[in-house]
Amino acid sequence: MDFKGKIREVLDFPTKGISFKDITTLLKDGDAFHQAVDALADPFRDQGIDLVVGPEARGFIVGVPVAYTLGAGFVPVRKPGKLPAEALVYEYKLEYGTDSLEIHKDAILPGQKVIIVDDLLATGGTVQATINMVESLGGVIVGLVFLIELSYLDGREKLGNYNIMSLLKY
Repeated sequence: MDFKGKIREVLDFPTKGISFKDITTLLKDGDAFHQAVDALADPFRDQGIDLVVGPEARGFIVGVPVAYTLGAGFVPVRKPGKLPAEALVYEYKLEYGTDSLEIHKDAILPGQKVIIVDDLLATGGTVQATINMVESLGGVIVGLVFLIELSYLDGREKLGNYNIMSLLKY
């Protein structure tokens, strides 16, 4: 399947000079979406994955069907104030300022095998924050899985020696 042909590029969004990779065109094509989810899940089918962790919000869109395909549970990572139970908060630096993410403190048990799934690997900040939370709860990260990787932003290099899988690279 030509997955790149299913991704719409929107020039100058959200700001001038950015070529935004819009996954909604892939998502609305049932066959392409199904094949993309299978391709993301396939390397992990026989690895006993307990949980798929997905950061808000597109990590939910991609992560939930991957979890379903693997027969694993799904754990959302949210922006502050969105989770109803006691949460672990992780603050991280952005180019200008800070941001933070939260995960339920009881979402991951020590030793559970986890893959983190998101739509896009860019600079790696969001996934690094997610990695830190998963590991602080005792989760064992088996892989980092992305629909798209913007390789020119060097996010992969910033993440160290994790097993990183991207369906598409730009």
